[in-house]
Amino acid sequence: GWRVEGRGARGGEHEDNVSRLRSSSLEIREKGSEILREQLDAAQKELKLKDKECERLSQIRDQLEQELEELTASLFEEAHRMVREANVKQATAEKQLKEAQGKSDVLQAEVSALKTMVLTSTPSSPNRRAHPQLLSPGTRSRGSSPHHGGGHARNKSASGALPLAPGGHSDLPSDLQPVREDKEMDSILYAEFLTWKNRPSLDRSSAFLVRIYREDIGPCLSFTRSELSQSVQSAVENNSLTIEPVAMSALSMVKANAIECGGPKKCALSGISRSCKHQIKLGDEESYYYISPSSRARITAVCNFFTYIRYIQQGLVRHDAEQMFWEVTRLRREMTVAKLGFYLTDQE
Repeated sequence: GWRVEGRGARGGEHEDNVSRLRSSSLEIREKGSEILREQLDAAQKELKLKDKECERLSQIRDQLEQELEELTASLFEEAHRMVREANVKQATAEKQLKEAQGKSDVLQAEVSALKTMVLTSTPSSPNRRAHPQLLSPGTRSRGSSPHHGGGHARNKSASGALPLAPGGHSDLPSDLQPVREDKEMDSILYAEFLTWKNRPSLDRSSAFLVRIYREDIGPCLSFTRSELSQSVQSAVENNSLTIEPVAMSALSMVKANAIECGGPKKCALSGISRSCKHQIKLGDEESYYYISPSSRARITAVCNFFTYIRYIQQGLVRHDAEQMFWEVTRLRREMTVAKLGFYLTDQE
């Protein structure tokens, strides 16, 4: 009986232990579930906070991207504006440069014209062809044509008029009196001139200049001393030749190289004994060469021709093509007359 009671007591005790274990397990589960719920709530709250933070950061990113796009657009617009302004300034600068170059060309042409005038006219020996106001009334009426404008005095040797008697009246019969000079255009020469005028150049590539070099310039500047003649022609072409009167004090001085440079009584170009009141200087050379009045007239005639065609090339001549052609023809006639030995002398 005691063993059975002991077993019953141990069985009840076991059941109590199991019951306690179950209740403890339930409490643990409930506490674990509560902890997990708290952790879950905390995690959810944290996720909500992170979602809000992500949303805020996304808004900031969108705002920054928008500002960046606006800044990029503004920079591109500013860059385009600066490029436009630079292009406008460049175009304005190029225009001003062209205008300045044009003014420079005009000034150079004027300087060349003044230089030519100075070369052929000085206070001690004025060129009355360049200054017709210095001519006496009788000389002016004989030396220039009333129908020829533009400031060029007509060469007496080329005017076609016959010489008058000392009294101013011709001794010839009335049927042999001088008549008015007339002219007729050569179509071939005019066509060559028009072709050159369309693209004016000082190169000898055009038929117009080839003919003038062959018929006028070459013969007019062909002197006995051929080497010096070539140097003179080159200086005339380069616009670097200087003609000036010989100082009176220099007329009595003869340099050691008088054979090369001529002298007051001998022309360096022709070698002929003549009174030389002028001398030439070629470019930057230090030597001066004495020239006779005839040689001076020949060089001056060629210089006048080159000055005029330079004016045409630079666009400074405002006449029509036919007027230009007749002026060129007149200058060619001056070269022809000069190379034949005719020239004007200043009246004392």
